Amino acid sequence: MNARLRPSTDAPRLGFLGLGWIGGQRMQVLADSGIAQVSAIADSNPECLDRAVVHAPQARRCGDIAELLAMDELDGVVIATPSAAHAVQAVAALDRGLAVFCQKPLTRTALEARQVIDAARRADRLLDVDFSYRHLNGVAELRERIGSGAFGEIFAIDLVFHNAYGPDKPWFYDLAQSGGGCVMDLGIHLVDLAQWMCGATGHADLNATLHAGGHVLSRPVTEIEDHACAQWRLGNGTGVRIACSWRLHAGRDAVIEAAFHGTRGGAAIRNVDGSFYDFTVDVFDGTRATRIASPPDAWGGRALVEWARRLREGTGFDPQAQALLDVARTVDAIYGR
Repeated sequence: MNARLRPSTDAPRLGFLGLGWIGGQRMQVLADSGIAQVSAIADSNPECLDRAVVHAPQARRCGDIAELLAMDELDGVVIATPSAAHAVQAVAALDRGLAVFCQKPLTRTALEARQVIDAARRADRLLDVDFSYRHLNGVAELRERIGSGAFGEIFAIDLVFHNAYGPDKPWFYDLAQSGGGCVMDLGIHLVDLAQWMCGATGHADLNATLHAGGHVLSRPVTEIEDHACAQWRLGNGTGVRIACSWRLHAGRDAVIEAAFHGTRGGAAIRNVDGSFYDFTVDVFDGTRATRIASPPDAWGGRALVEWARRLREGTGFDPQAQALLDVARTVDAIYGR
């Protein structure tokens, strides 16, 4: 067990940095779970702090990360700030001996991701990212089936994430702050899912086409893309194709799908009727489809609760954090970096 962590019978004491929509929602789920204590909250927006206090009345209000990290009684930090701040904030927390859970993307580039992972390894602290689609009902079972060979060899994966809208915060449209557009915002979820489901990484023979306002961008990109298509091969030979976009005329709010094609069967995770929150998971055998999961499913925040549970058990650095770097490398390759 890490020396800094409390005994596993005690709930970890967490600080929350960034309490916008996603940060506030995750904090509420964590507070309701009872698995950890919300001991401190920090945000530059007083209105966000006021909303957060409703769900964590005992939490200390902090004006910035320096004040939060100065607290001696914390065990971990949950980061939900703009992407450009993630690397510096995560390293600062890890260097203070705190575990870190970060909203995606962990960082803007693979170089930054390596710096964060190295800091977690040095500190022997638990590091994870909110790749929330891993925690949809039925997805863990689907991963087990893929791993057991139930579908034969998975030779192709098709990934789609089209959002009829775009982000409502200006920093998303500044490459220096966001690190990228729809691939960084949406596609990264599915890049991670494909690698995690198959237990394979890599991006051999990668080809990508990115658009902004209908115009093809040169790679490496120097502006924010709103549409992207890419294909590559994982290290095990599986072919991956992805298409993602903001503000696409798709006839619905969102189109989200991850389909896995094997030599003896297949499966798909799909959103329902354009929903961002409702998903089905089906397995296929020829023309026969069998549903293994469907709504309702309160999956938002499960990744954070699982991280907090592991923190409570005293888990330190997990070598599986290397997968976060593998995802960042693939995203860098899509952007031509």
